[in-house]
Amino acid sequence: MFPVTITGPRLTLREFRTNDLDASMAVVGDPEVTRTLSFEPRSRAEQTARLAQDIERAQAEPRPDYYLAVANNADLLIGFIRIGLGRDHSGELGYAIRRRDWGRGYATEAATLMLDFGFNTLRLHRIQAACGPDNHASQRLLARLAFTPEGRIRDHVFTNGAWRDSLLYSILDHEWKSLLSSDDAMPRTAAG
Repeated sequence: MFPVTITGPRLTLREFRTNDLDASMAVVGDPEVTRTLSFEPRSRAEQTARLAQDIERAQAEPRPDYYLAVANNADLLIGFIRIGLGRDHSGELGYAIRRRDWGRGYATEAATLMLDFGFNTLRLHRIQAACGPDNHASQRLLARLAFTPEGRIRDHVFTNGAWRDSLLYSILDHEWKSLLSSDDAMPRTAAG
């Protein structure tokens, strides 16, 4: 499925474009943002190559993941979100928002839109997410979205010169549907 556009109240999840390079550097080039991610800050040259690969990968058949730009109402990239597709109707969620937009609920809205897309459009059964033990904001987000903690993966990621554990969470399709039916405040999505 390409292209994908998912629209929410304040954000749009969309395919990456080459002109997203400058805005993407506020995410992938910021050591404070990447401190909690699975990679170290990228240089402009590294991100140029990576962005071209991401744009090309989105058009692959079959598509290995849905890695999308998180854009604000001005269509400016302020982050990214991804569902990597796995076996047996499963996916893995990952996300990041640029530092100046932390604390505004954008990660919650983007994750809600992507989970709805994953369960309702892609028909996934299970979506998991992993975050570092020190990433309390991500842990709160996953709890708010009804993810169940599953455990700790020791020395899961080597980043910023050291091994880091990851906390693993998951949510199942029927849990997501139950959450949506009980919480009308959750944003609904339109995908196309």
